Amino acid sequence: MSLRDPVSARKPPPPQAAPWHRRPGWDAVQFALAAALLIGLTYHGATQMGYQWKWDRVPRYVVRVIDGEWLAGPLLKGLMVTVELALKASVLALLIGALTAWMRTAPSRVGRALAWSYIELIRNTPLLVQILVCYFILAPALGMGRETTGVVCLALYEGAFAAEIIRGALQAVPKGQREASLSLGMTEADTARDIVWPQALPLMLPPLAGVLVNLVKHSAIVSVIAVFDLTTQARTIISDTFMAFEIWLTTAALYLCITVSLSLAVSALERRVRRRRW
Repeated sequence: MSLRDPVSARKPPPPQAAPWHRRPGWDAVQFALAAALLIGLTYHGATQMGYQWKWDRVPRYVVRVIDGEWLAGPLLKGLMVTVELALKASVLALLIGALTAWMRTAPSRVGRALAWSYIELIRNTPLLVQILVCYFILAPALGMGRETTGVVCLALYEGAFAAEIIRGALQAVPKGQREASLSLGMTEADTARDIVWPQALPLMLPPLAGVLVNLVKHSAIVSVIAVFDLTTQARTIISDTFMAFEIWLTTAALYLCITVSLSLAVSALERRVRRRRW
């Protein structure tokens, strides 16, 4: 008779195979199928229109080689302007959002009213109208250039959405933790730095990533005030060459590179924050 415990002698059940739609690599297959379908529909539509593809002429508008020296083409120059505008507007939008979120939760009625009025005004009017009003009315009075006007308008627009995200994340932290820290003698600044923000930051990062991605895409609207960003350069090339399909698809791919890189960077930051590696 065996003295082994019958419970410990049981063999663990064999591991079950993951469903086919959750196996590694299936996401890449889905992406490839979607991309192939999109490309196929585009080529089919262009063929039905009798369009003649000229992909061999596209590289010169991205990078040019003159006397053995690599020079940025119009699209690459526009991409650098877009990245610069997006970086400046992102920093300013986050600052505006944090300040507005603080005003929304401040004890001052005037501060709450100002913050609420700003958010409702920005969120309920089109960005195109805002940028035209700023460019033709406010910019001449304040002496702002076209690029500065574009940065300010983008920051104000996205800052309104960022403010509500930050406010919601801060209010999601249980009030009992803040009250407990204050009862232990911690100041308001120490409580915000050590208790509230470390818990609110993981909550606000995913939606803030969406705000920043939207900011990059909305930056194309500065083309209406003659800022030489990626969209403006693409429109200029198309008016000279009539290569609408090739240039717009290339432009979309360049925007996609920016937004995907931004999403990956925010995801890495989110994982770092969740592990509390400051």
